[in-house]
Amino acid sequence: MNDTTIPDHNEYQPELIEQEVQALWSSANTFKAEEKPEQEKYYCLAMFPYPSGKLHMGHVRNYSLADVIARFQRMQGKNVMQPMGWDAFGLPAENAAIKNNVAPAKWTYDNIEYMKDQLKQLGFGYDWDREITTCSPDYYRWEQWFFTQLYEKGMVYKKTAEVNWCAVDGTVLANEQVIDGCCWRCDSPVERKAIPQWFIRITKYAQELLDDLDDLDEWPEQVKNMQRNWIGRSEGVEVDFTLDDGDALRVYTTRPDTLLGVSYLAVAAQHPLVQHLAESNSEIANFATQCQHSQTSEADLATAEKIGMFTGRYATHPITKKKTPIWIANFVLMEYGTGAVMSVPAHDQRDWEFAKKYDLPIQQVIASEDTTVEVDISQSAFTEKGVLINSNEFNSLTFSDAFEAICAHLEQHKLGERKVNFRLRDWGVSRQRYWGTPIPMINLDNGDNVPCPEHELPVKLPEDVALDGIISPIKSDPTWAKTEHHNKPALRETDTFDTFMESSWYYARYCSPNASDSMLDKDKANYWLPVDQYVGGIEHAILHLLYSRFFHKLLRDAGLLDSNEPFKRLLCQGMVLKDGAKMSKSKGNTVDPQSLIQQYGADTVRLFIMFAAPPEQSLEWSDQGVEGAHRFLKRLWRLVEQFNNDDNNSPIQDDDTNALHVKTHQTIAKVSDDFGRRQSFNTAIAAIMELCNQIGKSPSASKAVKQSALETAVLLLAPITPHICHKLWQHLGHEEWVIHARWPILDESALIQDEVDIIVQINGKLRAKLTVAADSEQQDIEKIAKADPSIQKHLDGKTERKVIWVPNKLLNIVAN
Repeated sequence: MNDTTIPDHNEYQPELIEQEVQALWSSANTFKAEEKPEQEKYYCLAMFPYPSGKLHMGHVRNYSLADVIARFQRMQGKNVMQPMGWDAFGLPAENAAIKNNVAPAKWTYDNIEYMKDQLKQLGFGYDWDREITTCSPDYYRWEQWFFTQLYEKGMVYKKTAEVNWCAVDGTVLANEQVIDGCCWRCDSPVERKAIPQWFIRITKYAQELLDDLDDLDEWPEQVKNMQRNWIGRSEGVEVDFTLDDGDALRVYTTRPDTLLGVSYLAVAAQHPLVQHLAESNSEIANFATQCQHSQTSEADLATAEKIGMFTGRYATHPITKKKTPIWIANFVLMEYGTGAVMSVPAHDQRDWEFAKKYDLPIQQVIASEDTTVEVDISQSAFTEKGVLINSNEFNSLTFSDAFEAICAHLEQHKLGERKVNFRLRDWGVSRQRYWGTPIPMINLDNGDNVPCPEHELPVKLPEDVALDGIISPIKSDPTWAKTEHHNKPALRETDTFDTFMESSWYYARYCSPNASDSMLDKDKANYWLPVDQYVGGIEHAILHLLYSRFFHKLLRDAGLLDSNEPFKRLLCQGMVLKDGAKMSKSKGNTVDPQSLIQQYGADTVRLFIMFAAPPEQSLEWSDQGVEGAHRFLKRLWRLVEQFNNDDNNSPIQDDDTNALHVKTHQTIAKVSDDFGRRQSFNTAIAAIMELCNQIGKSPSASKAVKQSALETAVLLLAPITPHICHKLWQHLGHEEWVIHARWPILDESALIQDEVDIIVQINGKLRAKLTVAADSEQQDIEKIAKADPSIQKHLDGKTERKVIWVPNKLLNIVAN
């Protein structure tokens, strides 16, 4: 298929080329993906954007990386799907709507149209027929349906729970969204507040989520470790300390070896014991309230000042039978373990600081296994595992032996039991703001809750609303929530879903985005899933990726798909920096992709963003780098034009021909490895630039080898700079479009060299370069080197100490 609409020019004109090539792709529906069971599939996906209004350079980097990978895999002969959509619900749209006095729906849809046009200008190969917008009822209808199915299976429940509450934004915050006790978005103080919440039982999948990380061998180890730590599996024991009234205060510990060193018990301010005491003790009630406004995350609590209050109550130690004081402590969270901990100041730094502040006993019960190491607990806690001392019959036991012996003692006397615990907590999905998916539940007069019937789905969010910034329109509207259940008045739930709900399954909906009678078409889901390559920022390493993995397992267990994991390979790209800082409007250091496209063309932007740094590292913006990328594309254009216009009939030189042929196939080998296995696109581009340099330095090479070298350069660059390569491919005489071309074939024999260049050093300093037969032995090369006059003069009068040999590369003679 040949196109003649793009005029031929001696100079590179990206504005003409890119518009025309994109029009050709659009008219031919080039990137439409269909299931082809006979062909190997490849599902490439970048994390979809929030429609903020304009693309930023972080978007450009993320989507360029995914597009390059998708185009490369297409050239490998695979059936590629690369979709795009919009993570359209969320608080930013609501806040922007309030600020601009416009409904969030209109603001969102207008932004989507603008950003979609920007994505098209950058030449990304998306199947736009699969476009998803999460605020569309056609999408969130199935999310609501699935939630009701989970409720019927007992995987969903409602309870009143302590949450991080931002009064300014009027919504719940996750622990990681609380920074120094303030909201990550508006920087206002966060308080602890008890409100009714809907939860999904992710904890039932904690062990599977942990175990299956071992199967994700194409994920960065850093991301897997972050998820392991977040899930937080621990093996320990729950121990009962008996209260005066005969009830038990149960604590969980992973260090039963320190049990004999307990000097006090610490409970959370929300613990039932504290709540009971607060009913008759105003000081305890006031202190519990104070704790609710303190730091809430474990990271914050580790560094915060430790404060506490003695309850006036004691509990009996299960082994020593000593009376142990019970304190309320701000560093204990009700959400972790049992909301009560045994405090061993000698062997826990947090407990040590608290004990020092309140003058509580510090009893050492662990000594170093290394008898030469003296433990000093006067300055800090000794937290290493060692051997037991001051522990009665358990003295001299190591950690593992003590763990077994003390657990056995507790279980034998019915004072405790072994327990596997997880830091992971059930997923609270309720949000109190407006712009989100309505939770499809009905609240009855008697306090019960029932799911909305399927025929009433979707429960639509009204889009034509006015916001006052104080309360959600569906909460303030006296009629929206009104409904009936079995002919009796009832009220719909007015909370909306956490937006992580929408982003946790969108990748699966792309497989059958227009399915109107089911959440997923199972056959199509099984064909495309799992995603072969997922690209996105490491800031999503925990929540988004963990929730998506959880949702995938829920979909599997509901019979909607068969695979165990959603994403096979993960690439986490680094940030885009300018002047050493992350680009942001507040810093005034942003770069507008639109202006760059207009000035240089999309191919230049794509080339720079792929060349400036390895994908996983931060990229420092450089205006000079963008100009350099543009100069290279203009040079490539000239090389092809010069080749086509070259009437030089000068003799062909075998040296030029052989050198260019070898360089061409060396480049194919390196770039293929860089694109596929290593995903090191910057080094691939550098290799292609070297090939172009070799073309320029080989004027006397044969025309056929020059043609092959230029074709290779164009094919290797096609995934990165697809518009110019489309045109150059045709300038080189091909009727087919480069998008339909296959990756260049490597000639292995070209990599077998007859001769190699050896660097010769004396004491690490370059003294000569030798050209020798490729199969030369080390001793032969040493003889040749030592016979070289430039080497001899540096060895005269010196004694040779050793020889360092790197085969076919380097010979270093150490002498003095």
